[in-house]
Order: sequence, then C-alpha cells, then structure tokens
Amino acid sequence: MSFIISTHINYYFICRRKLWLFTHGIHMEHESDLVYEGRMIGEVSYTDRSKKYTEIEIMGSKIDYYDPNRKIVHEVKKSDQMEIAHEWQVKYYIWLLKQSGIEDVEGILEYPKMKIKKKVILTEEDENTLKQIVKDIELIINQKSCPPCIHKKYCHSCSYFDFCYIIE
Repeated sequence: MSFIISTHINYYFICRRKLWLFTHGIHMEHESDLVYEGRMIGEVSYTDRSKKYTEIEIMGSKIDYYDPNRKIVHEVKKSDQMEIAHEWQVKYYIWLLKQSGIEDVEGILEYPKMKIKKKVILTEEDENTLKQIVKDIELIINQKSCPPCIHKKYCHSCSYFDFCYIIE
C-alpha cells in the first residue's frame, strides 16, 4: 500500500490527472492565486480558532483544526464547488483518526464566504468506499503515464490548467 494523504483523496474526486501529476512531484499549487486565496480564507476566517483547537498530522495528512474535546475535525474551504471532494477529504481524516484508535469523530465542512457549515460523518459503508478509493488511487499513481485531460468547465480555475492545456 502506498502512502495516501488527504490531498490524494481530494484530487481523486476532482481530477485523476491532477492526482497523478501531484504524486509524481509536479506541484502547481504554489503558483495559483486561487489556492492562495483559499489558504487566506482559512487563516483569517476563524482567527482565534488556533488557540482553541489543535493542528495534527496523522499518517502524512495534516488536519488544520481538530477539537480533541468534542472530537470534531474542522475543514475550511473557499467554496462548495467541489463539495464531494471536500466531504471525502474530511471522511478520510475521520477514518485516519479511527484507525489510530480515536472513535466517534465527526467533521464540519465550513465555507465562511458562503456562511455555510455542513456536518460530515463516516459510516461503515463510507469506510468500505474509502478502502476502494485508496486502491483506485494506488492504481492511478502507479500508472506509467499521466491520465488524459478531463476537459471540465472547472479546469479553467485549476492550478494545473496551464500545464495541462499548453500547446506546443
């Protein structure tokens, strides 16, 4: 089994090409204004949160805000455009915590610009799905060549857009 982190889970739902590129050391996020904006929203939206909650790293995945008393993972996102990817990322955090012996954890997805919060729970069915997702990710990242472009509307806002759509 490969070392799967939450970013792999998120990219699995967004774009398999992005997942493969990221895993093979091609990182474009540092050049993206949208990624920077999302990071800033996370940092300025709940300014006193870091005093109350703990940042933890578990099996390579970093959870920015974890409330160990109430057993709640908080995940802040810019928009709900990729909500399914966000939900599975939080479910993966909960699953990792469960594998580490921390039971009954819940998650809260927070979209401060939209003033929306959504509760995330991990079911037994989700755990089985995550096992399959991890296997799928391993297959994708072990492919010898990069998956093709997916040509989705949201590709224009992806940090890998120039890389994927450059014409030589």
